[in-house]
Amino acid sequence: MNAVKNLFVLYTGGTIGMLQTPEGLAPASGFESRMREQLASRAMALDWHFEELLPLIDSANMRQANWLAMRDAIVEAVERGHDGVLLLHGTDTLAYSAAALGFLLLGLPVPVVLTGAMLPAGSEGSDAWPNLLGAIDALQGGVAPGVHLFFNDQLLHGARASKLRSEAFDAFAELPRLREGERAATIAAGLDYRTTRQPVNLAVLPLFPGIQASHVQALLDSGVQALVLECYGSGTGPSDDKALLDTLRTAHQRGVVLAATSQCPAGHVQAGVYAAGSQLLATGLVPAGGMTREAALGKLFALLGAGLRQEEAEQWFAVDLCGELVD
Repeated sequence: MNAVKNLFVLYTGGTIGMLQTPEGLAPASGFESRMREQLASRAMALDWHFEELLPLIDSANMRQANWLAMRDAIVEAVERGHDGVLLLHGTDTLAYSAAALGFLLLGLPVPVVLTGAMLPAGSEGSDAWPNLLGAIDALQGGVAPGVHLFFNDQLLHGARASKLRSEAFDAFAELPRLREGERAATIAAGLDYRTTRQPVNLAVLPLFPGIQASHVQALLDSGVQALVLECYGSGTGPSDDKALLDTLRTAHQRGVVLAATSQCPAGHVQAGVYAAGSQLLATGLVPAGGMTREAALGKLFALLGAGLRQEEAEQWFAVDLCGELVD
């Protein structure tokens, strides 16, 4: 964990750099000069280069294309010689982007730290500068290669963090999920940070009392390539609804990747505990263990976006690639 000396700062928008407009707070250019002013009084042995990823966005508008653009900018910066990356991002989808980038940048030899703010820089009592400067301090102190999320003086694992609060400064945390499973012995060349990806049609669907086969079928009919099914508890769901089970089984047979996560903040999916869970998983669902929704979605995007077939994607989904499954 070498101290970062040549930092690449990628600004994507978000609350941290927003300014007031007649329509309300909106992403704004010019954050580099504000950041330089803040850093001017700090004696740092640090060179840094700032880049805006245009168009700047409110992270509520985050799409897969933005993830791909972030990945491209980061890889290009590392190839130019930068030994660390700070990515400034809105908080609404910060955990989703951290997880997705964790899988898009597998094997990247430098650390990537994402941060943002609950209040814009310049607002009274804002957390913007503490988060930004804290992330830089962490990078200068040495952070392991991989993707991380820094918020409220905490450095979190990028593929384990979730946003739990909508207003408090301690908005992000790593959910206390059971982490066990098999680590991948190596990362295939076709899955590392050098691999370009294509957009993937993904969906997430929570189970709920009264869910019908027609609800699931309507979603599947939209052409999804993978479905993250958020199950109850340790992976249970309706076991007496033949139509629902047949709908899932048929989708899997025609090539849709089905993944099972737990709805519980401290839950994990474990096969074979309950008969209800066993029947559901028998339709072809791959247990996601203790993966969060964000991690499951980002992992499927990285795997299927690399062109993997269903069976290959399922095999890689079931093993730990960057700490999403195993401590």
